[in-house]
Amino acid sequence: MRAYQLPQATGIDALVEVDLPTPKPGPRQVLVKVAACSLNYRDLAIALGTYRMPTKPGLVPLSDGAGEVVEVGAGVTRVKVGDRVASCFFQRWIGGPPEADTHASALGGGIDGMLREYAVLEEHGVVKLPSHLSLEEGATLPCAAVTAWHALAEHARVVAGQTVLVQGTGGVSIFALQLARLMGAKVIVTSSSEQKLARAKELGAAHGVNYKTTPEWDKAVVEASGGGVDHVVEVGGPGTLAQSLRAIRIGGKITLIGVLSGAAEINPMLIFSRRANLQGISVGSMQMFEAMNRAISVSGLKPIIDKVFSFDDARAAYRHLQSAQHFGKIVIRV
Repeated sequence: MRAYQLPQATGIDALVEVDLPTPKPGPRQVLVKVAACSLNYRDLAIALGTYRMPTKPGLVPLSDGAGEVVEVGAGVTRVKVGDRVASCFFQRWIGGPPEADTHASALGGGIDGMLREYAVLEEHGVVKLPSHLSLEEGATLPCAAVTAWHALAEHARVVAGQTVLVQGTGGVSIFALQLARLMGAKVIVTSSSEQKLARAKELGAAHGVNYKTTPEWDKAVVEASGGGVDHVVEVGGPGTLAQSLRAIRIGGKITLIGVLSGAAEINPMLIFSRRANLQGISVGSMQMFEAMNRAISVSGLKPIIDKVFSFDDARAAYRHLQSAQHFGKIVIRV
C-alpha cells in the first residue's frame, strides 16, 4: 500500500512516499480503507522537529483520517464492514479522565497515523460518521473538532446567551465558532485579516477584531461583549494568555489548547484578579467524539474545508498549512 513516512523530523521535504505491506486487524481491531486525511498544526510541528512530545521513528504522520471499514478482527461489535468511520486521535481513550499513558496512543505521534491507504485502528479508536458528511468532511473532525467540542461542551459548559472568544481562523477556531453558534452563544473572533473576519461573520460571528490594527484587542473584546466574555478558546498560548485573561468577565473560563504564539511570562495576579477558571486540554475521548457527532447530525453542521490536495501533493498541503493562509481545514485525498 502507498503511505508516507517521516524518517527524520527535519522539515516538510523529509516526508517520503513508501510502499508498505497492507496491515491485518487483530482482535478488537478494524481495517479501514482511508479515503481522506486532514492536517493540524501538530502535524507541521512534528515534521519540523518542534513538537513537545516524543514521536515514533519512521512515523506515518497525521492523526485525522476517514474511510470505510473493510475488515474486522475477532470480537469487534461496535462497527461492521462497510461502515463509514473516522479515526480517534487517541486510540486508547474511551471516556472519563485520560490515563497517564494516553498520549502513547496518539495517532501520527506515539503510533503510526493515517497518511496511508489502509490503517488498522482499535475498535474503540473509530467512530461512525454523521450520514450527511462526505468522507473528506469526516476526515476534518478527529483533532480540531473534538478539541473545540471538549473546550466548549466539556470544560466551559457553554449555554445559550453566553459569549465566546475564538482566536484566529484555523481548524480549531472555526469549529469552535460553528459549535458555539450551535449552542446558542455569541461569538467574537480575532484575526489579522479583514477578509477572514468577514468570512467568520458569514458563519455567524457577531464581532471581529483585527489584532494587527487593534493591538490591545482585549479592550475591544470587553467592549464588544459588554464587560468580558464568558469563555476563551485559547489557541495562541502564553503569548496571548495575558490578554485573554483581561478579555474575560470575572469568573470567566479559558481553555488552553495551543502554543502558537510561543513562550511568555504570565503574572498569576491576572488569574487571581479575574477569578479565572483556566484549563489545559488535549483533544478528547471517543465518547466526546460521539457526543459531538450527535450534535453535528441533528444540526446538519458542515465542516469548512479550505483546500483539498491529492495524495501525491501531500508536501504541498503541509506548505499551505505553514503559510497560515488557510481558513478552516486542509484535506488530503488518499
